[in-house]
Amino acid sequence: MAERGQARRGAAAVMGCAALLGAGCAADRPGAPAQRSSSGATASSGLAIGSARRALGARYLVIARAGNLRLNAVLDPLEQRDRNDLVRARADLRDAAATERLFDRRLLGIVFPAETQRVAQDLYQVNEARASLTAAAATSTSLRQLHAYVPRLDAANRPVEHAVRTIRAQLGLPPPPAS
Repeated sequence: MAERGQARRGAAAVMGCAALLGAGCAADRPGAPAQRSSSGATASSGLAIGSARRALGARYLVIARAGNLRLNAVLDPLEQRDRNDLVRARADLRDAAATERLFDRRLLGIVFPAETQRVAQDLYQVNEARASLTAAAATSTSLRQLHAYVPRLDAANRPVEHAVRTIRAQLGLPPPPAS
């Protein structure tokens, strides 16, 4: 029974990662090159304003929603059916790590004003670290070993959540959905 509780907490930690990932992405098409808006309006603070801010916010939401949808598809089974199946859990975690990295590549494809670009770079770095940790968890050889990653995955979520909230605020978007 204790292992089931640990598995559930592990899945919850990974689900939290997934929710944040979806809250943070934006590219019109996967692999599409970033383009500056014709107005390129920025305030002296280095933040987007007006229609440029809305356009960047919309691009960000596109990738965030795509990431969230994929992570939900990958992590829902981990939370439910796969929590006590090491082989499936490992596959789910590998897929989650790949999704996190795809979000990161798409995020870097958006050209933000200087202030938001700094936060996007921070988000990229902390999310890449989280993706690496998720991938490491996917190499676990036992459920016990897998569950030992839960506290580290929980801790890795915090800086990602902070960066996502900051970017969304700078783009005039509502806070991300609760994870």
